Amino acid sequence: MNKKKYCAFPVACIVGMLFLVYSMSLCAQPKGHEHAMTPPAGKPESEGARMVSGFTFKPLNFVPPKVDRATLENGMIVYLLEDHDLPLFNISMRIRTGAVYEPPEKAGLASLTGYVMRSGGTTAMPADAMNKELEFIAASVETSIDRESGSASLSVLRKDIDKGLKIFADVIMNPAFPEDKIKMRKDEVLEAIRRENDNPSQIAHREFRRIVYESRHPYSRKVEGTPETIAKITRDDLVSFHKDYFRPQNSILGISGDFNKDEMIRKLNAVFSGWKKEDVRFPEVPRVESRFEKSVSYVYKDINQANVIMGHLGIQRRSPDYFPVMLMNFILGGGSFTARIPGRIRSDEGLAYSAHSAFQTARDLGMFFVACQTKSESTNRAISIALEELDKIRKTPVDKEELSQAKETFMNQFVFRFTTSASIVAQKVDIEYEGLPMNYLETYQENVQAVTQDDIQKVARKYLHPDQIKILVVGDREKFDKPLDSFGKVSVIELK
Repeated sequence: MNKKKYCAFPVACIVGMLFLVYSMSLCAQPKGHEHAMTPPAGKPESEGARMVSGFTFKPLNFVPPKVDRATLENGMIVYLLEDHDLPLFNISMRIRTGAVYEPPEKAGLASLTGYVMRSGGTTAMPADAMNKELEFIAASVETSIDRESGSASLSVLRKDIDKGLKIFADVIMNPAFPEDKIKMRKDEVLEAIRRENDNPSQIAHREFRRIVYESRHPYSRKVEGTPETIAKITRDDLVSFHKDYFRPQNSILGISGDFNKDEMIRKLNAVFSGWKKEDVRFPEVPRVESRFEKSVSYVYKDINQANVIMGHLGIQRRSPDYFPVMLMNFILGGGSFTARIPGRIRSDEGLAYSAHSAFQTARDLGMFFVACQTKSESTNRAISIALEELDKIRKTPVDKEELSQAKETFMNQFVFRFTTSASIVAQKVDIEYEGLPMNYLETYQENVQAVTQDDIQKVARKYLHPDQIKILVVGDREKFDKPLDSFGKVSVIELK
């Protein structure tokens, strides 16, 4: 790896350390491929923080590292980034598949396929032998399938690249799907489902998804399936699902570590030589109907806390409003303990340890939600505060200082997304998979800086609908400070 490309890191590290001193806490930022830890924004309160806040720095001028892109003979796209600092080699892979393509009566098929691909071994190497071999060379191979994509990974020492590549390619192309491993995984999933109703937070998120999306849409279903649908899944279903989507031209590889690019491409062409192009016929996935309708739902649980989740449909990952929406949410409740919603619910009134808002982006319309856990006696109050803040950010422009701090946080976090060659390549793979502009990373800072106070208010008015919000509470309403029906007619959800 060319170390000159990383000349901005010393500056970035200093900035990052100052932010830690400045805030002393962290919280999560939006999901998607933008996983990052976020220092809180807010006015400095301690003497040290005030001193640090007075420091001035030159503007951060960071250019994302260049990653090579190639296409294998079988059509598979590959991103490569050499990094010879350590004798390590990593592969990350994304496959265009997902639970959205499984038949509703066999919900859970995609997840089961993704798991047993690895746990079941291959037609040439039984699972136990594969586990022993990987353990002996200190390597790992993992596979999974989520709602809208499949993924696979390999991590191995440089001296064992050939062994690791051979096993990895075998898992991708020739999984065995033995009956005993399928049954074992089914039993594990069924046990997890059986315990789900013991966890109020899991209940809230499961039921909220069902409330937000129409039942006919795959976004409304659990990726793991249900006991009824899992019982219908056969080995032939797994074999067929794998065959339908695991094709070279339907996959993107990201390779990083201690290797030579030209040599690696030759190795990849050789190890995947038996993997031929075939058309992939994707089932039609219905569009999410952009419909907003207020509702209040309640699940009884004999607990002392109320789990509150409230929201509605959000935005697509490729929305042109993505950057202003993410900055708006940062100010509203996604940024830190000092963002507006957690600032009032947690810090000002002490109603909850955590409260936050988030936009979950997806290929179609994702979800926006506010979530918190509060003592039963403050349930109504916490909901009211969240609604007030949604209304406020729609009606009143955000402060110039708030927006500036949000942008500064985004900009400083950005460089920490390039701390390892594996994370750099993974971002390039994600960008291609999501269909984002190829210069997404190069224009990221410019897109953040371009957001104005007017932009924030426009997207708040466009994408936040407190008068049409869906509220779900899991708890014991006999202990609530006020009846839930003060927010509207209450529908009771009975747990099965």
